[in-house]
Amino acid sequence: MSRTTRPALSLLRVAACTGVAALTLTACGSGSGSDSASTGSGSVKVGLITKTDTNPFFVKMKEGAEKAAKDSGAQLVTAAGKFDGDNAGQVTAMENMVASGVKGILITPSDSKAIVPAIQKARAKGVLVIALDTPTDPQSAVDALFATNNLKAGELIGEYAKAAMKGKTAKIATLDLAPGVSVGVQRHDGFLKGFGATDKDVLCAQDTGGDQAKGQTAMENCLQKEPGINVVYTINEPAALGAYTALKAKGREKDVLIVSVDGGCTGTKAVKDGKIAATSQQYPLKMAAEGVKAVVTYAKDGKKASGYTDTGVNLITDKTQAGVTSKDTAYGLENCWG
Repeated sequence: MSRTTRPALSLLRVAACTGVAALTLTACGSGSGSDSASTGSGSVKVGLITKTDTNPFFVKMKEGAEKAAKDSGAQLVTAAGKFDGDNAGQVTAMENMVASGVKGILITPSDSKAIVPAIQKARAKGVLVIALDTPTDPQSAVDALFATNNLKAGELIGEYAKAAMKGKTAKIATLDLAPGVSVGVQRHDGFLKGFGATDKDVLCAQDTGGDQAKGQTAMENCLQKEPGINVVYTINEPAALGAYTALKAKGREKDVLIVSVDGGCTGTKAVKDGKIAATSQQYPLKMAAEGVKAVVTYAKDGKKASGYTDTGVNLITDKTQAGVTSKDTAYGLENCWG
């Protein structure tokens, strides 16, 4: 994957239809495999930069952007990091998009702080920049943010876990994302708030990067440190499934409550199968679709999107708890991603 070389326009079009690796800009307009949306000279060009192009969450986000672009007659140009945390790649992609004449850029920042100078340069050239899913630091670095309320997502599973424990003493483990990443911090803090706990009540905290294998290792470490753990919060469902694997190996899968956030199809099925007690479902397709519409509006009448737009979150579980609002896995599977 090239992170420093600006590809020629002909290569961009080839990339759009051959799947050249992330951070080579792809311009397919509607995502149909051709530059069909750019046939009109006045079509609006919209950029989408995701953290990676393999994570199902961002795949669904791209699908939402493609459909919205097609419906709006806009041209969509896309790029993605090679890995979660590839700020340099995102900076290069943003510079290339600005040079190509995009009217707006939608971005899920890999590094909420490090991306800010590139965003400032883009905005100084009249490009509307909207963060999706992950806020920048500061949030005001972008024109607008379309995202899940991650604090609320955490609160929902915290409230659920508290109710599900039915007064039993909780021995909590948290399988987190990585230090300083806003999404991870907000979900973690929300869980503790919803549960009515603090970090002092957490017996074991491990970072997983949201990875299933690392989630399994983290859970193994926690069980070694505190064998009596009975509540596990996880940053996302891959980490939750890793935790479940570790617990099952110890014969503990039925007496430890696992709660998570994301609402991907694999994770929602794991809730249905009883591996995860509950998850907070978010909606990446909506984030991207609303973002594309905002850029098109800006291009047409100069009206800029601003502030924070909450794209919604629902607690998904088949084991309802009194006083906790939730939807069942049938709803979750109808609205999941991945």
